[in-house]
Amino acid sequence: MQSKSFSARTLDANALKSFAHPLRLRIYELLDEHGPATATGLAALLGQNTGATSYHLRELARHDMIEVVPGMGRGKEKYWRIAAGGFSYGEPDPGDPETASALEAVLDDLVRQRGAELARWREEEATAPEEWVRASVFGRRSVRLTPEETRALQDEVFEVLERYRALSDRRERESSAPRDPSIGHVVIHFDVLPVGAGRATTGREAP
Repeated sequence: MQSKSFSARTLDANALKSFAHPLRLRIYELLDEHGPATATGLAALLGQNTGATSYHLRELARHDMIEVVPGMGRGKEKYWRIAAGGFSYGEPDPGDPETASALEAVLDDLVRQRGAELARWREEEATAPEEWVRASVFGRRSVRLTPEETRALQDEVFEVLERYRALSDRRERESSAPRDPSIGHVVIHFDVLPVGAGRATTGREAP
């Protein structure tokens, strides 16, 4: 999931409203973390029945958020994976409160997921291989910028992220060999937050 990308597909109102469902959000998260999975495998992880996970997988696929993995599975068995390129979300129509509510649900889940991932790494770091500990980083910068400079910063960072996302997508879809054990599931959190920008409207005073 991305807030902005140079090749990510922007979800339309129908896709956004469909995605803003707790089970679909969780299914997408599991496919992103663990890779291709079947409705049966996801049902076991989620404590759901296969009929429910099959339905929600079809809904995600209907909006091109996930896809069937070619050549994987036997008979009618289907393995699902995240669609290449990821997705972004635009600004909802102010006259469409249902879409605005759906976006709020997706953003709230994104915040939850980021917190859970950060907490998980803090627990795992002590026992992780040294090369991964050296490759990881917690970073924070505080700068004074104009809105135009802030947008330029976003564009530059997303250009770099897009390059590595494209590399990852090619690797996942072009290689028929077993996955290289040196390749890990790497999560990059990138947030640009104009802290205090709402004070003028909320009435809060600067300390």
